[in-house]
Amino acid sequence: MMLKEKPLWKGFAFRLCLLSAGLLLCLQLGLRRSWAPAEKAGAAAARALPVRGTEQRLGPGAGRPEAASASRRRVTYLRSSRRRSSEPTCCPLQSLGSSRRKTIRWHVDLQPWASPTPSLNYEALRFLKYITTPQISCEHMNMNSLTDNSETIKKPWSVCLDDRFSLVHRIKSKQCRLYSLGLSSDDNQFEISMANSGCEVHRFDPSIKSAHIQAGQHLWNHRLSIDWRDPNPAIAPHKLRSHTKKLGTILNEFGHQKIDVLKADMESAEWKILENLILEDIVEQIGQLVFEVHIHWPGFEVSGNDSTVVRYWYSLLKELELKDFRLFHTYKDLLKPQMFLKKEAFNASSCYTLSWVNTRWK
Repeated sequence: MMLKEKPLWKGFAFRLCLLSAGLLLCLQLGLRRSWAPAEKAGAAAARALPVRGTEQRLGPGAGRPEAASASRRRVTYLRSSRRRSSEPTCCPLQSLGSSRRKTIRWHVDLQPWASPTPSLNYEALRFLKYITTPQISCEHMNMNSLTDNSETIKKPWSVCLDDRFSLVHRIKSKQCRLYSLGLSSDDNQFEISMANSGCEVHRFDPSIKSAHIQAGQHLWNHRLSIDWRDPNPAIAPHKLRSHTKKLGTILNEFGHQKIDVLKADMESAEWKILENLILEDIVEQIGQLVFEVHIHWPGFEVSGNDSTVVRYWYSLLKELELKDFRLFHTYKDLLKPQMFLKKEAFNASSCYTLSWVNTRWK
């Protein structure tokens, strides 16, 4: 008996069924994998719904675990930094979040030239007239006026103690604060007298041996130099030649919002420091300015020809006037060389001490 041969089409149909089943299985697995991320995204979106509601009430970032953990890390870091800090009790370092963020200007608006064409003669005469002409009168100056002495005292470091300004009242209520900026200055009689009157006095001098010294009940010495820029963060602190910081940085670190008197004798660095105080609006936190200015050369990092330099100086002082500062006392030092930009000219001294009062100060 001969066996019947199976038709070829049946074997082909069987193989086609197996192939189809395999394709369907692969397709099903692929669809499951593609659905899984979508389901996860949907679940994440559902979880995020209450977070967005929280953000509307509390602000961006509220309710996010990563934001909360980052905030906790920052707080922990700042607290540990405070514990390790060696700052004195008078000036506790404040957290970075407490610093005021202001819009910083990048340059001072220069005043028009004093003449149709740039001229050193016209610029110098305008500038010298400005710094030798008081803009407001002050009947009582310096600490001796607090001892019922009505005589007008003219000394290089003069503060206005008229009743219409708040300094005299803040001194009597022991609430005033003085910052003194200097470079290896041995003349600190003004600071001592202000401290003896009850003012909180901080002297900043890089030549001081220790970082912070309490020299009296109200007098503190700090081994710091005020600059118009902060140190480069890429340079290790122990490699820096001196301890320099901007005044705004120190105010934030010490937690001081106001300075009743800022005295500065910075040996030709005063022009760039004054520019920084103007550009960062630090002058608005100051009640009175007593600056020794040097005009025998342009000053540190002040460039340009002589007429451009004098125009820059004048523009800085006009910026103070725009901030409602008024010059009430000027002192020409006749003991210093009588020079103006390295020349004996215009009957000028190389050094003047100028005192301004902020007429808006409360």
